Amino acid sequence: MDDKYIHKEGIVYLNQYHIIFCPKYRRKVLTGDIEKDLRQIFDEVAKEKDVEIKALEIMPDHVHMFISFDPRQPLHKLIKLFKGKSSKILRDKYPKLKSRIPSLWTRSYFCCTIGNISEETIQKYIENQKNM
Repeated sequence: MDDKYIHKEGIVYLNQYHIIFCPKYRRKVLTGDIEKDLRQIFDEVAKEKDVEIKALEIMPDHVHMFISFDPRQPLHKLIKLFKGKSSKILRDKYPKLKSRIPSLWTRSYFCCTIGNISEETIQKYIENQKNM
């Protein structure tokens, strides 16, 4: 088998997703210290849930994540945890986020399995977002 596959007790997988989500009203609030803190929060959540963040780009008005995780974990619960924990921590730390928008994130998100295009293509796309 290809060594890109992850082997765990009872399962072998390559479960990768490109995820995008935005702040409420697509406000450009994910900058400066908020961006740095958000990156750290995402790293903590990923570590807690055994999720590998293969690429992450935080734009002022949206987030791109390329993640890999055990398919026995529901994707929607992981996204809810990334968004929920970051919203709570950031809105407590930065009161301007409470005054400008009623909630940090929209309820929606985009997700796409990675299959027809290569992992490298997705990583380059995400890494080049700020250069576009």
